[in-house]
Amino acid sequence: MSVLHRTRTAPADPAVPASRAPDGPTATPAASGSARTRLGPTWLRVCAVGVTSVVLLVFMLQNTRDVEVTFLWMHGTLPLVLALLIAGVGMAVLAMVVGAVRLTRRDRRQH
Repeated sequence: MSVLHRTRTAPADPAVPASRAPDGPTATPAASGSARTRLGPTWLRVCAVGVTSVVLLVFMLQNTRDVEVTFLWMHGTLPLVLALLIAGVGMAVLAMVVGAVRLTRRDRRQH
């Protein structure tokens, strides 16, 4: 039997504290009567990604006006949402590079 599908039962006598219960787990089964799995947290993450995607889509649709952008010697106009997306992706890449450098240095010090 898989560890994920093992059903846990409570002691037969509810008056007996858990510390005096017979050997074995003392947790009660899930309210539906089935064992808990890892599917619940996965659905929670899927729902969170869905809500975040909808919020991001609404943000993008509301920020389509053109803005003037100047970076070093480059000048131009582009939609506000695209400028913000480029800035966000650039910062994410920069954060990953800095993190990779720090991890590489830490690993070299440990060896």
